[in-house]
Amino acid sequence: MPTPYLLPHIAPRPQAVPQTAWLISSGDLREAPNRSGWATQVKMEDALARAFGDLGWKIQRANPVEPATGHGFISSQRMGLEVFRAIPAEAPLIVAESVWQYSHHVLAGLRTHRGPILTVANFEGDAPGLVGLLGLNAGLTKMGTPYSTIWSVDFTDPWFLDGIRSWVETGTIVHDASHVHALPALPDSPERQLGDAIAHQLVTDKAIFGVFDEGCMGMYNAIIDDELMNALGIYKERLSQSALWAEMLRTPDDEARAVVDWLTGRGMTFAFGSDEATELTEGQVLLQAKMYIALLRIADDYGVDALGIQYQQGLKDICPASDLPEGLINNVDRPPVTSRDGSRVLWEGRALPLANEADEGVAIDALVTNRVWEAMGLDPATTLHDVRWGEEYDGEFVWVFEISGSVPPSHFADGYAGARGWRQNPMYFPLGGSTIKGVSKAGEIVWSRVYIERGTLHLDIGRGRAIDLPAEETERRWQATNPEWPIMHAVLSGVTRDQFMARHKANHAQLVYAPDAETAARALTAKAAAFAALGVTVHLIGDTGV
Repeated sequence: MPTPYLLPHIAPRPQAVPQTAWLISSGDLREAPNRSGWATQVKMEDALARAFGDLGWKIQRANPVEPATGHGFISSQRMGLEVFRAIPAEAPLIVAESVWQYSHHVLAGLRTHRGPILTVANFEGDAPGLVGLLGLNAGLTKMGTPYSTIWSVDFTDPWFLDGIRSWVETGTIVHDASHVHALPALPDSPERQLGDAIAHQLVTDKAIFGVFDEGCMGMYNAIIDDELMNALGIYKERLSQSALWAEMLRTPDDEARAVVDWLTGRGMTFAFGSDEATELTEGQVLLQAKMYIALLRIADDYGVDALGIQYQQGLKDICPASDLPEGLINNVDRPPVTSRDGSRVLWEGRALPLANEADEGVAIDALVTNRVWEAMGLDPATTLHDVRWGEEYDGEFVWVFEISGSVPPSHFADGYAGARGWRQNPMYFPLGGSTIKGVSKAGEIVWSRVYIERGTLHLDIGRGRAIDLPAEETERRWQATNPEWPIMHAVLSGVTRDQFMARHKANHAQLVYAPDAETAARALTAKAAAFAALGVTVHLIGDTGV
């Protein structure tokens, strides 16, 4: 029977073509990075076309370059929906990344795509495609969408070409996972007892994670659903960045000045200039000091046990970057801030666990790590690092881990005296703000990541060491990435570059120091025991000593 109603029109999808893969690229929400990175993207796509062409395949780009923007990145969720309407639902699909990308631009289309999906990125320092790739892969893992993944420096190496051949022939690429081990049954020990006790306390007494406007920079993977977080005894206090700005405006100038004076008195230096548009100014740092004070007071108002701030979107348009306060809050030794009535120093002698970029996987990790490390009498300062890049040096693969602006100063060999304040990149931060720049000290580290897979929480945890490199090599690596950011030269224990890239479920890794290898193994065991007792599936990555 004909309907009397006006039915919506759904345009038919085009049909898949044999030996043709479609290609999209998710980009940044901000147009300046998209324009800046487009030449690198074109170079990568040309290399991919040659590699696939040698196998008798053609690559069809799903959307052309936009004349108004000068690039072909998908730069919004709405644009992603439109682009996917032109892609055959059964076609092999390549998501090619050479820049930081906002995953939610393409996740809707990827969730319902029925053809094989390949994520691919360049592996280089000055174009962070590998960072974007890891964030996207983690989002696909959280959604439960099957995908294959691969990366290359120049897209001509045999390992990469073999992977592409496997994908066009079978629809999959299988990576080596021999470095991944299930957590065995832990024998009774002080570390096991500590982990069990911390888990019991967390579930029984519960904890609050205060998060300012969750959902940062397209990181769908960094949002942990309340039902999963609540099962651990952790509950969200959702806070507003507009309330933070209002609190900053109420913070007295003399209190901000006292924070800056405290930092310089401890030896921190700032690269001050006079041009607000391109240089760091004292006024920017004073506003950051007000943010630091405001964050601690709001955290006290709500009685939170950990804090997360969104880092870029929203705040970047009204005030300097949040990096300086973020690095200070998670450090035991920091400028004192009193309660509103002046009766208490807030978190005196203690670090307040901090989830940079409002990454809730980091929040869970930082909270548990803080309690384990404090109980063991260790420095509990953690930091989130971008898995930024890396190269071999003197026979070892040495990762460049760079947090986007600041680390706790205790991660530097000379503490505050090793910290320098540089202006954040004007392309991302029009109103500036200081980083906490320096070289992370040599020492034993425990690294980890909390993520969602198949609707449940998982923890990957491993060991490694931060090492010292010659000053000229450090500078070369800085110049190849972001010289305004703090850097760690990291060697991961029992994990190759490609094993890590294939497995890791985030663009971030959580890092914490231990004073020696024996203590690192004991602390890792206690932390793994705590997560296991909380019902999280724990995976030991590489050589852990457990």
